[in-house]
Amino acid sequence: MEKTPARKKAHVKGIKVRTVNFIMIFLSCLLYTMLLAVTYRASQNYQAMVTATNLYIQCQENASMLSEASDYLTDQARMFAVTMDPAHMENYFEEVHVTRRRKRALISLTDQASSEALEYMEKALENSNRLMEQEIYSMRLVAEAQSMDPASLPQEVADTQIFPGHQRLSPEEQLEAAREKVFGSEYQAKKQLITSNISYFLSDVMASTQQGQQSSMDDLARSMAMERILFSILFLMNISIFLMIILLIVKPLQIYVNCIKKEKRMEITGAYEFKYLALTYNDIYEINAANEILLRHQAEHDSLTGLINRGAFEHVRQVLKVKSQALALLIIDVDKFKLINDGYGHETGDLVLKKVARLLEESFRSTDYPARIGGDEFAVILPDIDCKHQPMVEAKIRSINDTLLAPTDGAPPVSLSVGGAFSSCGFSDSLYAQADAALYAAKENGRCGCRFYEEGIPTPAEKASKE
Repeated sequence: MEKTPARKKAHVKGIKVRTVNFIMIFLSCLLYTMLLAVTYRASQNYQAMVTATNLYIQCQENASMLSEASDYLTDQARMFAVTMDPAHMENYFEEVHVTRRRKRALISLTDQASSEALEYMEKALENSNRLMEQEIYSMRLVAEAQSMDPASLPQEVADTQIFPGHQRLSPEEQLEAAREKVFGSEYQAKKQLITSNISYFLSDVMASTQQGQQSSMDDLARSMAMERILFSILFLMNISIFLMIILLIVKPLQIYVNCIKKEKRMEITGAYEFKYLALTYNDIYEINAANEILLRHQAEHDSLTGLINRGAFEHVRQVLKVKSQALALLIIDVDKFKLINDGYGHETGDLVLKKVARLLEESFRSTDYPARIGGDEFAVILPDIDCKHQPMVEAKIRSINDTLLAPTDGAPPVSLSVGGAFSSCGFSDSLYAQADAALYAAKENGRCGCRFYEEGIPTPAEKASKE
């Protein structure tokens, strides 16, 4: 008894490529997932090392900033005590009140160093502030010795009271006492405390950095070892895949080619799925048809807003050019759109363009043609519209601008400038230029409005001829 096709299919045996594919895909996905995880971990470890190094550099820079600022105050106080030039006193208080490098350095270190290390820098700042008391007192003595006008002195210096013992000294002795305040051994000892605290801080940060780097290096070494193992497994798996491709696909295809050349029936050999190859044709045809529809839609519509694009707009323009019907053309610009992109980012700019497109679609008829013809430039073709409908169109534009200027969706407020023109005999050659001229006039008139072309408004071509 002859076997039916169904029975023949039921008795077909062999390795299914689909099953092998599923197994290999699963193993590949598992292996690649593990590789991604390991490489991501290695990247994290490397990044941790870089971060720790950068953090140490930043801490060192901020510590140097505090030290330099403290030394700068010392230098200016000493220079004033020696030269008695008020410019050094002004430089001193400019650093204290304006530049404020010490304070800025400590604020930056708050997010960079541990609380234990930060205590050293806080002590350094406290010692620097104590030195300021001596430095300001030294300035007061110099000012007293030089009989400077108190009104010309910085407030801190003017408010400083001179000890009675120093008041009884001669000007030369007061100058000597002032210099002793900023050059003496007591002053130097306090300066050394600042240096010591900064050194302790850097030592603490260095220890933390080295500990973090060592931990990251150990993790990185383990990750690299795991990567080598996984790459070895991947190599073996690829060899297995190549062997299966040769045995299950390439060799059967060679047999089929020989059968075709010899014009004889194909041998029943190869993978299970080869007998069902023709069954996929209709599916492929339907997929291709769907793709063709999708590609046509993508070719005619703007991917961001969903409106017809410039190419489709030009096609509609050519179709309406040969029809003798009344129509109107609006050219629309989003006012100051570049500022929105620069100030809020391109993502917000895209949201604004989508919102404008949606409002145009909702505000005009289904028979109209809203289009996006440029970056922030839109157009609307309104068939069967003449100048009697101008108030209605202007009202629609005002309504759109009212909605855009009072957003309730978190978007920034924007407005539209619109130029319009009417034609009684289809899309004439001059219609676009007239609408463009009206748009330019609307922008010159303060933006956020609608202007229709009328006699006296120069078109771009007329402007060029005048120039």
